[in-house]
Amino acid sequence: MSEENLTAADESTQSKTTQGKPTQGKPRVAVLFGGRSSEHAVSCVTAAGVLGAIDREKYDVIPIGIAKSGQWVLAAGDTGQWSLSSSLLPEVAPSPQTVTLAEIGGEHQLIVASPNEVPQELGTVDVVFPLLHGPFGEDGTIQGLLELSDTRYVGAGVLASAVGMDKHFMKVVFEAAGLRVGPYIAVTDRQWRNDPESVRKRVDLLGFPVFVKPARAGSSMGISKLDSLEDLDAAIEAAREHDPKLVIEAGIVGREIECAVLEGRGSDAPRTSLPGEISVAGGEHEFYDFNAKYVDDAAALSCPADMPDEAIARVRELAAVAFDAVGAEGLSRVDFFYTADGALIINEINTMPGFTPKSMYPQMWAASGLSYAELIDELIHLALNRKTGLR
Repeated sequence: MSEENLTAADESTQSKTTQGKPTQGKPRVAVLFGGRSSEHAVSCVTAAGVLGAIDREKYDVIPIGIAKSGQWVLAAGDTGQWSLSSSLLPEVAPSPQTVTLAEIGGEHQLIVASPNEVPQELGTVDVVFPLLHGPFGEDGTIQGLLELSDTRYVGAGVLASAVGMDKHFMKVVFEAAGLRVGPYIAVTDRQWRNDPESVRKRVDLLGFPVFVKPARAGSSMGISKLDSLEDLDAAIEAAREHDPKLVIEAGIVGREIECAVLEGRGSDAPRTSLPGEISVAGGEHEFYDFNAKYVDDAAALSCPADMPDEAIARVRELAAVAFDAVGAEGLSRVDFFYTADGALIINEINTMPGFTPKSMYPQMWAASGLSYAELIDELIHLALNRKTGLR
């Protein structure tokens, strides 16, 4: 990539205040993490990576945590507090002080409110970096809040976030764009409660193995692999703990190939990384589950993937098609199955992929010539230069 493409935010978009005081054009970034979903801890780990790498000489950074209750609080900037250990999952704790984002005098201000006290202004915010995974953060809800307040933010907008979160409608959009998806069925809460036998018959027609997934969860939460109908009911109930709507997919024999996508500048086309391949080191991991991703460090990425040049080019082309199909902005990771006969079957798009230095998305960009810190810088640049409202 050219030096121009890696430059930070333009002077025209830079803030003139920091904590209510004049500055020399240093943009203020609110890093938002935690949240109400089952991926709360994963979001905290992602924040630890970003807070540790973001250029503090270039940006004024304000960490904002969202407790599981939904309360916004001022969070510690200590990355160690948000890192993942084998014995303890990081969590944003509730606080007597609540942070809100409000428009005052035409500027977006962070306000801290405490019971029986006068609210305190913390200064303006130029851009929000929402590092939220799962429902109530990655699904368009936070994006809608920021749109209503006319606040710039990193990543996909309301519709793209919602479509990218729902594995059912994601597949519908992909099919409409001409992308090949694997056999699947969607199961709503009403269908399972009113006619479970019909659901069992539909699953049986898919053939085995199948993967039972919550429709709107990530980080492999609540996913089960089944080789028969025997454990289907238990797998469905386990998935329903995360989402009443499910997607059940037929197993596909193929290699798992991923591609990182980065929004182009201005009217430029999306940029794509070299594709990578995931491998899981034996043990108890039948597939790329939560523990393999985050706890046991059992997953490895090969980038570029060992594929013919034509297949690599095709992966990158289809990843850009998927990015545009859902109307994504900022960043996305697109996952495929690459079969023995050379077919590429799209699995999903993730509009806020894991973003620690060890996560696949930053690793693929690093292998493609864009470092973790440069990637953070570029995403902030894209957000600062994106107009608010309809676009």
